[in-house]
Amino acid sequence: MSTDALTQLPPELQATLRRAIRLEWATIVFLVVTITLVGLVVGNSQAMRAAWIEDLLSLAPPLAFLVSVRVMRRPATPRYPYGFSRSVGVGHLVAGVALFAMGAFLVVESLSTLLRGQRPPIGSVVLFGESVWLGWLMIAVMALTIPLPIWFGRVKMKLARELHDKVLYADADMNKADWQTAVGSIVGVLGIGIGLWWMDAAAAIFIAGSIVWDGVKNTRAAITDLMDTRATTFDDEETHPDVARLHDYLSQLRWVEEVRTRTRDHGMFLHVEAFVRPRRGRTPSLRTLARARAGARRLNWKLHDVEIVPVAEFPATASRPT
Repeated sequence: MSTDALTQLPPELQATLRRAIRLEWATIVFLVVTITLVGLVVGNSQAMRAAWIEDLLSLAPPLAFLVSVRVMRRPATPRYPYGFSRSVGVGHLVAGVALFAMGAFLVVESLSTLLRGQRPPIGSVVLFGESVWLGWLMIAVMALTIPLPIWFGRVKMKLARELHDKVLYADADMNKADWQTAVGSIVGVLGIGIGLWWMDAAAAIFIAGSIVWDGVKNTRAAITDLMDTRATTFDDEETHPDVARLHDYLSQLRWVEEVRTRTRDHGMFLHVEAFVRPRRGRTPSLRTLARARAGARRLNWKLHDVEIVPVAEFPATASRPT
């Protein structure tokens, strides 16, 4: 791409992107407040400690999104002729590795605590002249952190689908882990309160396990995208439907006999190499190829970078959409 990649977005999607940016800033503010409140009441609970660290890690996806969007605005240069849209993939990888590393650490530590039979004490604090069990404050703080992540996650999932942004999708997934972590930590603290001390460590292991899974899932998706795997939907569930649309469009051109494609994910955009075998005696002119390329780009804003190459034989790695 020769220009700022984000200027290629349709006007309505530029408004969607601005909304996503505002939402990520709101998420960061919410997390800073949450981290402060949880840090004040964390005490000796293993589950609360896991939840606090999980909140710290939750800063990674929104920060990665904001940084990647800023980098994507830079125009292509001779050194980076494809532009900077891959910054989405780099941000996705950073967020995934951070989640996996900290989740694995917490699993080991929580499992060690459980096996040692270490019983976490939860003391009391004096509020307004009254002695209050600290566990009630822990439960109250964690309960306050549940509603907003549910709302953040739902809205971000919708925006991630519209923008085809996998970092935003990872962040929506992280919001789901946030409120589940809050519920798990409440269960752990209540367990201590009724004498079931092992519930605290068990809840911490559950929380850490979900962090590890998020890390594995996002790291694997980021690495495969950076290794130019076939382009998929924002949630990596299936081959991107625009590949089939492009194939159908090119196949119906009168001068085209057969089509094969190679498609890779460049962040919000797809990079497509379309190999076409012309019908006998109908080798396309440069003007015909330019019209075909313009038509392909009109199919969807994601198909900004499309190369159409007439060939006699298809490359072995080019294929039909599945």
